[in-house]
Amino acid sequence: MAGHSQFKNIMHRKGRQDAQKSKLFGKLAREITVAAKLGTPDPAMNPRLRAAIIAARQENMPKDNIERAVKKALGNEGENYDEIRYEGYGPGGVAVIVEALTDNRNRAASDIRSFFTKSGGNLGETGSVSFMFDRTGIIEYDRSVADDDAVLDAAIEAGADDVVSGEGGHEIYASTESYRDVAKALEAKFGEPRKAALIWKPQNTVAVDDETGEKLLKLMDHLNDHDDVQQVYANFEVSDALIAKMGG
Repeated sequence: MAGHSQFKNIMHRKGRQDAQKSKLFGKLAREITVAAKLGTPDPAMNPRLRAAIIAARQENMPKDNIERAVKKALGNEGENYDEIRYEGYGPGGVAVIVEALTDNRNRAASDIRSFFTKSGGNLGETGSVSFMFDRTGIIEYDRSVADDDAVLDAAIEAGADDVVSGEGGHEIYASTESYRDVAKALEAKFGEPRKAALIWKPQNTVAVDDETGEKLLKLMDHLNDHDDVQQVYANFEVSDALIAKMGG
């Protein structure tokens, strides 16, 4: 089950990309409101809402902000957001998936298309690159919760598909069907995870040179900085030296 987390150096840039807390809190609140609107406002019965609240807590979002975002859904306040997935190719033919929540589809599509074009890539149709990714659940824990063998044993018992343990912590992967049950079983054993979400995991990654990598990382930054964009996934690897150079 163990393996190398091939796209970790891209995912870990998220913290720096969302350095402006007010913008980050706005995105987190939007996801909480949408999740609560689509399901029950009880996070124990709504996996998406629970994942959104965990993400908010990890970023130290104030409890009042979280509660206010849930109440917005209950009172049908605020805008109605459309969930849209954009797919395209970045520099070097790298596959990119962008998940957005927007109250203006035309604005979002225009801006995101512009980011791709200016980077030397192009926005494609829905389905043009997602076949190169697996939709999967991820549950993450800090290294301190348990040793590698204990986490592996617990994950197998819970029905997980894969476990990656390293210096950065433990990543447990589960199918979309079993993700909720796996997350509940692991939480009962190890406590609340630092992350629990459905993601797009690339089936394979491609290594790119530093020149292409720099263009790709700038594209990731532009996308992540957009108010409507919630998550960005790509199937490339760059050197740790380049990430350090660009402040990742």
